[in-house]
Amino acid sequence: MSEGTLIKLAGGLYAYPKKTVFGNAPAEDDKLVEAFLKDRRFLLVSPNAYNNLGVGTTQLYDKTVVYNRKRHGDFQLGRRRFAFRVKADFPKTLTKEFLLVDLVNNLDQLAEAGNEVLERLRVRVNSFDVRRLRRAARDYGTVRTKKFFERALKPDELAHAA
Repeated sequence: MSEGTLIKLAGGLYAYPKKTVFGNAPAEDDKLVEAFLKDRRFLLVSPNAYNNLGVGTTQLYDKTVVYNRKRHGDFQLGRRRFAFRVKADFPKTLTKEFLLVDLVNNLDQLAEAGNEVLERLRVRVNSFDVRRLRRAARDYGTVRTKKFFERALKPDELAHAA
């Protein structure tokens, strides 16, 4: 590859990489996805972020989920894998509460033992912002996820009513 050349990342998508001492720097994910979608309305979610929630997830994943309103499917852009998912609604920024809801929404797609993760989440659920978690479950949860959080958050309401 000669100096100053464009690199093809996908059909119709090119990058002019920045040079570093380690070679060409990859394009930033948000800029790459914005160019691919030709839209700024999307949310990047790495399933690896679930590992920071303290509910026992430990697996590492090699793709990023992109919630958006235009494209659906798995795409390789450059050397990165993205799973584009069309969603009617998603937050503008990633929050812990949305991540918890997203974890439960996608539990069947993870390499974790689902029942164990749900049990650890049930134990820890009140250590999160319950009001924001309830709102995230209402706005972004599947029917199953909404039911899980309704049951998991109920003891908190009973404790405050006493």
